[in-house]
Amino acid sequence: MKELKYDWTKAEVDALFELPFFELAHQAQTIHRLWHPASEIQLCTLSNIKQGGCPEDCAYCPQAARYHTDVEAEPLLSVSTVLDQARIAKEHGASRFCMGAAWRHVRDNEEFDQVLSMVREVADMGLEVCATLGMVNNDQAQRLADAGLYAYNHNIDTSPDFYDQIISTRTFDERIETLQAVRDAGITVCCGGILGMGEETTDRAAMLHVLATMDPHPESVPINRLVKAPGTPLEDQDDLDIFDFLRTIAVARILMPGSMVRLAAGRTEMSREAQALAFLLGANSIFYGEKLLTTPNPEANEDRELLEVLGLEPRLAQPPTR
Repeated sequence: MKELKYDWTKAEVDALFELPFFELAHQAQTIHRLWHPASEIQLCTLSNIKQGGCPEDCAYCPQAARYHTDVEAEPLLSVSTVLDQARIAKEHGASRFCMGAAWRHVRDNEEFDQVLSMVREVADMGLEVCATLGMVNNDQAQRLADAGLYAYNHNIDTSPDFYDQIISTRTFDERIETLQAVRDAGITVCCGGILGMGEETTDRAAMLHVLATMDPHPESVPINRLVKAPGTPLEDQDDLDIFDFLRTIAVARILMPGSMVRLAAGRTEMSREAQALAFLLGANSIFYGEKLLTTPNPEANEDRELLEVLGLEPRLAQPPTR
């Protein structure tokens, strides 16, 4: 029976992580097939509309101005450039177009007006439009909604307890406040985290517990695998075991059956076999294209070949009506 649960306990989430892998896989696949077409996958393309120069100190991010990385700060892209990117993405099968800006928070200025124009025109193409612009207040979230924004991405990154070991310039509660502003404006929520930053399994469980006790659940849950960017504090972090990553995918699917679970950053380091396992465990969305913000992403033609081998078909866009 298709029912959503919002009162998961931490003990219940911990218990899922402790299941034998094949038992966990069976539960995740069973739930996935109940809630989603087994052969359908959502293709998303991400445009880095404003690169670098961010004042935050997120330990994983090469766009932070304080770290010496190979990412150069660049101005906001023009509306025409972004629209060209969106058209190409749609032609290549993407149903969601995401726009990311390296800002701490949105400011009410000409650049935000420019982003609103991008949202309106990309939405008019029939694509699901997503944005990740940092913190937003209620008024800004409403303006994005009025422009036709379908989803807003604002990851919690990790557990509340581990959070301050990764970021000091923005609190965990501030992230939750932005998510609430987005939800109040009627925009769907895209929220997940990053694995492999030195956290424990209990932190991964706690992160998913936060998401799974939101009512409603985030409609999209991106699960990122740390990309160790040179010049960032996490550049020498030990690699995350692939089965720890896959377990997190499976638990996310069980906790949030109706959500899209997205393989996001880090797919370049995953074998085709590991990606196939992730899809089997309930991942049904990927970022598709050459770059994911400033980290490499598998080439689109490689993705198409893999999806063809696996018999996966692109999901159609479901943009809001305005």
